[in-house]
Amino acid sequence: MPDFNDLTLLPFCVGLTLLGLIGSWFAWRRRGVAAGTRGVAWSLLPVSLYLTGLLELVWDVVRSAVSWVTHLIFSPTVWAGVALFGVSVVLYVVSGVARGRGGNKEKAPKKKPASPAGELSSQGPEPATADTAQAAARSNRPSKGKAKQQESSEFDEIEDILKRHGIN
Repeated sequence: MPDFNDLTLLPFCVGLTLLGLIGSWFAWRRRGVAAGTRGVAWSLLPVSLYLTGLLELVWDVVRSAVSWVTHLIFSPTVWAGVALFGVSVVLYVVSGVARGRGGNKEKAPKKKPASPAGELSSQGPEPATADTAQAAARSNRPSKGKAKQQESSEFDEIEDILKRHGIN
């Protein structure tokens, strides 16, 4: 694999930038200011990477990635590691599915019998849940005839208050 060479990459980066600027000029004339400006931005990247030293870093990353891939293809040890990685991913997914289906055999703490919401216990008031709210609503539910009487009496009271304040 070739090594990083400053003298070869500088003309290459300048050439890429010049080609990009020429293409940006054509894009500016044909497709407008936005396309031309975007082209100029992309065109300046090769020289900016070279001048900041990031091009050498990118070169090292690419060289390391290529070296890793070539070792991956020809090394049985690496393939054994890839296989173990795959097995660990499959086992992790299976454990998540088993946990979701209740495959976890740990004993859950026993629930206390439900008490109405707001009732005091040694630990403080019980939080309201859907079950306790429904049970309380069933026990406090008046008969249909009584409900209509309560609604009409409530509306009568509201009408009286509004009339006293001069609101009709």
